[in-house]
Amino acid sequence: MRNNRFHLPWSPVAVLSGTVGILAVVYIALIAVVMSYAALTISFSQSVRDDDSAVATLEGQYLAAVARITATDYSVEGYAAPVATVYVPSTSATALR
Repeated sequence: MRNNRFHLPWSPVAVLSGTVGILAVVYIALIAVVMSYAALTISFSQSVRDDDSAVATLEGQYLAAVARITATDYSVEGYAAPVATVYVPSTSATALR
């Protein structure tokens, strides 16, 4: 009597063990990707906060300078109002001359 049973050239246990090993490596790699993404996101949000504070500082300095200029009494500083306004006529400077 003949044995008609088909034999695979590899063991199903070996194939499944290899698949589990590959999936474990992929899982660990995905965890590393997610953790590096989280670290980059936190770093980016911190840099945005730092930039916002720098902009707020510059804005405060600008507003203080504008308030100082606006509150200046120019007559006390020695400036006088103009007596007359004169406009200088000129030809228009165009490229089509």
